[in-house]
Amino acid sequence: MPPLFFSSSNLIIQTTVTLSLALIFSFLRIPTLFLQNLHTYIHPDDVNPTNNNSSGGLRAAIRRPGASESDPKPRKKSKQKFEFDENKAQIFRLKLNDAHLQTRLYFKQFSGVFVSTLLAIISMTLQRFLTPDKDSGVLANGSLIPILFGIVCVYKLCLFLAGVSIERSASKRSEKQLSVLLGVLGFLFGVLVVFDIVPKWVLDFEFESLDSFGKFAVAGFMGSIAGLLYMPAGRNARAFWLGTDQIGSNLSIIACGWVERTLIYANYLMVVFTSLLWINPFMESLVNKNVDGRQGLLLIGDELVGNVGMPRSDFVKFRLWCLLVTGFLQLVTLRANLQIFLNEAVLSWYQRLHASKVPDLEYSRAKVFLHNHYLCLVALQFFAPGALRLWLYASNPIC
Repeated sequence: MPPLFFSSSNLIIQTTVTLSLALIFSFLRIPTLFLQNLHTYIHPDDVNPTNNNSSGGLRAAIRRPGASESDPKPRKKSKQKFEFDENKAQIFRLKLNDAHLQTRLYFKQFSGVFVSTLLAIISMTLQRFLTPDKDSGVLANGSLIPILFGIVCVYKLCLFLAGVSIERSASKRSEKQLSVLLGVLGFLFGVLVVFDIVPKWVLDFEFESLDSFGKFAVAGFMGSIAGLLYMPAGRNARAFWLGTDQIGSNLSIIACGWVERTLIYANYLMVVFTSLLWINPFMESLVNKNVDGRQGLLLIGDELVGNVGMPRSDFVKFRLWCLLVTGFLQLVTLRANLQIFLNEAVLSWYQRLHASKVPDLEYSRAKVFLHNHYLCLVALQFFAPGALRLWLYASNPIC
């Protein structure tokens, strides 16, 4: 009995920790706390619609009043002054609470993906410290639980990303078409990479251990990720553009504070830097190929590339740590990106309000409604890239 207990102790620990965290997350409502107190906006409808001849719904006259359609007399400019009713342009701000979030579209999907991703990452990280016995099998050493949670995490993320990508009102038709096109191109590029058609000096990937079916499966996964993450990438780019006020609007409600802006810049730089670490020409400038454990650093002539930097083994760990930091930063900036997304509706309202003397606010009213209604859908798109990066880090057995 004691040997059986010790052989399955990792499984018991994994089960206990996972169930405990699942209960804690459900009790504390972690996804709700993550989205609470964001400022959303409401653009109310015109409760006192007026006639077309009054100042509320005025349009410029195309002929003089009382003139017939066949009147050959020239048109004269109307001297009537049009006054815009400012009460119809009011916009209200409120803080989101639990009751508001429950009514948002895709809130249950976001909550499920959020909890399952956290459980998968924690379970995979815990497995690193348990030092499982490989001879005892995946069930006895507890590896089965993080493997199952990892599969469920990726399945849910891909499934819901595909669901929100085909949502009719959430994105343009051109964006859906570009997403499909990038998916196909990503698959073709993946085939070139996994079958070593792309030279080794370009990208640092190893797929020799896979058979033909495994390589095609990896290429298909690459294409799926490329297609599904196109819209989230566009959301992140637009959030960066508006949050750092690249358009020069100088509106305090649009731009972020200095803390959020610093996080957005840091996130952008880390994403670019981490991506470059898998490109061989850039990687070679950071890896020292002439490091010997006994002799230390050797310099050959005046060449620096390949002769300075860290050893290959340390660089692999450094690359994974950068992957971890990038995923963490993307989750940290999620609230800031969501607030920027909600503020974008205010920017549309402001632009429509100052577009003409008698602005048409129906578009801005619809824009505010859609941004408010699809908050959790966009939260899922902002959450997916960082969650996938953390999953990739946690599933790697090196560090």
